[in-house]
Amino acid sequence: MRTMVRWGVLVWAGLLAIANVPRAEASSDAPQWMHALVGATLPSYDEKTEAVVLYSDTTVTVLSEDKIRTHVRAVYKILRPEGRGRGTVWIDFGRTTKISGLHGWCIPSQGKDYEVKDKDAIETSASEGFEVFTDVRRKVLHIPAPDPGNIVGYEYEIEEQPFWLQDEWEIQGLDPVRESHYALQLPAGWVFKTSWISYPEIKPDENGGRLQWTARDVAGIRPEWDMPSWHGLAGQMIVSFFPSGGSSRKNEFANWEDMGRWYASLISARMNPSEPIKQEVATLTASKAGRLQKMQAVAAFLQHDIRYVEISLGIGGWQPHAAPDVFAHRYGDCKDKATLMRTMLRELGVDSYQVAINTKRGSVTHDTPAHNAFNHVILAIKLPDDVNDSSLIAVVAHPKLGRLLFFDPTNEVTPFGEIGGYLQANYGLLIAPEGGELVELPQQASSTNSIQRVGKLKLEPNGTLSGEVEELRVGDQAWSERWRLRTITNDKDRIKPIEDLLGGSLANFQIVKASLLNLTLTSKPFGFDYSFQSANYAKQAGNLLLVRPRVLGVKARGLLETKEPRKFPVEFEGPSRDTDKFDIALPPGFVVDELPPPTDVDYSFASYHSKTAAEGNVLHYERNIEIKELSVPLDKVEQLKKFYRMVAGDERNTVVLKAGGAAH
Repeated sequence: MRTMVRWGVLVWAGLLAIANVPRAEASSDAPQWMHALVGATLPSYDEKTEAVVLYSDTTVTVLSEDKIRTHVRAVYKILRPEGRGRGTVWIDFGRTTKISGLHGWCIPSQGKDYEVKDKDAIETSASEGFEVFTDVRRKVLHIPAPDPGNIVGYEYEIEEQPFWLQDEWEIQGLDPVRESHYALQLPAGWVFKTSWISYPEIKPDENGGRLQWTARDVAGIRPEWDMPSWHGLAGQMIVSFFPSGGSSRKNEFANWEDMGRWYASLISARMNPSEPIKQEVATLTASKAGRLQKMQAVAAFLQHDIRYVEISLGIGGWQPHAAPDVFAHRYGDCKDKATLMRTMLRELGVDSYQVAINTKRGSVTHDTPAHNAFNHVILAIKLPDDVNDSSLIAVVAHPKLGRLLFFDPTNEVTPFGEIGGYLQANYGLLIAPEGGELVELPQQASSTNSIQRVGKLKLEPNGTLSGEVEELRVGDQAWSERWRLRTITNDKDRIKPIEDLLGGSLANFQIVKASLLNLTLTSKPFGFDYSFQSANYAKQAGNLLLVRPRVLGVKARGLLETKEPRKFPVEFEGPSRDTDKFDIALPPGFVVDELPPPTDVDYSFASYHSKTAAEGNVLHYERNIEIKELSVPLDKVEQLKKFYRMVAGDERNTVVLKAGGAAH
């Protein structure tokens, strides 16, 4: 599914290879509206700010239901070398989009202005890697000399045929904003509705039917590790507009129900089963005893026999291809796979519904107004009364539709009945024939996403540690490794994850043997089985040996150990519960002289428990860590910092072994 973005100000904030771009010669002055900003007072910023927006202006003129004109101006002052990317403008466009008046300027702190025009721009595909073919193109214009201290600006105009009568004003971004304007000109008799995301409502000024909103001194968003989705945090205005008497194209988005109806209209005619589809369903399910087994067979077919490939032409960025075509070609994108699976499930007498969702949790919340913030499509399957099984975890009880099982047929390595952490507690648009409804997907128990690691080890008098480890993974912990290893056939490369784990915990090591468990059997836990040797693991101090009982695995994190106070909540990938158990046989003649104390910490969002014990000549260490909530609010980040500090302390603890003598 193509990400829904407005054809508007699309400025790449990364650093392109500008050094390879031909520089324009110094030209006539930049326009006066840019020069007026040379001495402007800058908005508040800190020493890490790469650039500031001095001025932006977007004017949207609705000419008819089928034509909208957008005029854009923007001016940046570059503050740091990392801000040079603001000197690159890129605009995505399709077959029904016309770009005109594209200009870019640079006003250096010293010397003459630079200017580039439309003829200096280049065109490329807007493909993001998965599309075999797309008719979306990208026009890229590099403004010369976007160096610190200089001012860069650009201007362009586009005319397009919109898919829906809605637009977005992106008020807030990475950069602080001095002044931003958004204007809307509607035909006579049209009306509009605004909704606001993460920003207080601004009342427009009206002059002759032209509406204008103005925002000043808007703070930039400072990225933080594991922060919630950018799209749910940035200030935005969503504006929908409606012709007098309603749209003949039915592409108005007054609410989620309307948006769902629009989506449903794109899907309904694409689900007619062909004879080959019917035959395939019969073949897949012929040997299956119950309806659940038949549904699992169809799900496995969609996951493994239909490749993920995207071909987007015009409305095809949002409308799925017909199910018979997807089946015949054996490929499709997320919405294509969902449509084909719905068609095949119907042959089993099972209803289902498409769900538009954003894979970055938090992009859409329960308070988000109706707008197209989705980038993925999955299914909500209406479970028949005779289908009950403990493997069906991702289920909610809908007040009207009954039990709904959520499933992502694009995800090749998550078993039927479960969903990945990126979908859990996430909001999606349930698309039913009668309209759309924003629903929250379930959060699975932490036990469904875990690593269980058990080590049987032996310590030598010289400090060498050796032994065998088996670890079993389920949930995201399993599918992330299966995904990483899915195309690797070389045995040496297949053990790279084991090498990474050992390398993160041991100063030196040698893998003696290693194997994988259930790599392709997604209904069973995935596992690593390996043995290793690590010289000088225990540190000698006279007649003492210092041994770290937590042999493998690092759970501590330093994401909150920063000078700047945290501004956003901490977002986890998903609930999880991991356990480690290590038994270390002590070298002959050594006894335990000192054991570290147990660690017990329990908060609403996470818990950690560990203990070390000596039983005969065996040192036993056991710990478990559980992530119980998906988000930690700002008022609890100090608790989270303390939590990780206690985890780090336990991971560093050592046992003191003494040669000879009695144990303490």
